[in-house]
Amino acid sequence: MTVPSSPAPQHAQSDPEDVLRQLGGSWQWALGFALATLIPGILVLVWPDETLHVLAVIIGLQLLVAGGFRFVTAFSHSSEGGGSRLAGVLIAMLAFLAGVLVLRHPMQTIGALSLVVGVFWLLTGVLTAYVAIADRALLHRGLLFALGALGAVAGIVVLSFPVDSAVALTRLLGLWLVLLGVFEVVMALALRSATRQVRR
Repeated sequence: MTVPSSPAPQHAQSDPEDVLRQLGGSWQWALGFALATLIPGILVLVWPDETLHVLAVIIGLQLLVAGGFRFVTAFSHSSEGGGSRLAGVLIAMLAFLAGVLVLRHPMQTIGALSLVVGVFWLLTGVLTAYVAIADRALLHRGLLFALGALGAVAGIVVLSFPVDSAVALTRLLGLWLVLLGVFEVVMALALRSATRQVRR
């Protein structure tokens, strides 16, 4: 008894990996990720007197959203780029984990919130810099490396400087979210320019 072979796919673009690769590599997706970082930072800075509970909710939601963006973006990396795609998925997993930890205990102490966010920024910054070095097919690798370095510095700053009040922590996290968001906007615009040049 012969087993019928599975029919060949009619459209290559319908493959989930191809869809995610195209979406994650688009400048619109990069801009959406930048806004998902920039807007929470602005919100945190606009309302610096809010409680630690509100800050934890905003940061936790930002981390979860960032995890979703990072997961899709990971598929834009070449699978042969020295494990760059795996590193991208790992960044997404770290974002999900950090977001869940923050939202699970929104009334946690200032030190605990600083530790979670600082470790996340430090690890993802190092991994992002690694992806920029390992994946030669990426556009604007220098900008991506600089973004990774900025994230690592943000993590070191949050972990190194003791913060003894919710207002101080709010200003610190808000400032770094805005800086990272602005840099990611620059990355998205650079990607848009490169995409248009390739199409021409």
